[in-house]
Amino acid sequence: MMLYKQAHIYIMSNQYRTTFYIGVTADLRARIWQHINGEGSAFVKQYHLFDLIYHEHFHRVEDAIAREKQLKNWKRQWKINLIQSVNPEMRDLKNDLELPDSLVS
Repeated sequence: MMLYKQAHIYIMSNQYRTTFYIGVTADLRARIWQHINGEGSAFVKQYHLFDLIYHEHFHRVEDAIAREKQLKNWKRQWKINLIQSVNPEMRDLKNDLELPDSLVS
């Protein structure tokens, strides 16, 4: 039996929802923590994209990577429609991940 590594795709944004960052990770909580602490993506840090507004879970990392590539090629409005289909207010979802209190603003 072959074991597959699970993964997530996620979309980060700033408080005004003017800029999006799409990423893929095996550990969503840890990756959000890295972004909040300025580690990892320089783009996230530069544009203050510290709000998690969307994420999807995949059983295979290959599927997550394919989805990430697909979303990165989408028009902005398509991304907004996708986000709002599950998060109509485009609220920050970090609290739903049960991050340590020190990370949640």
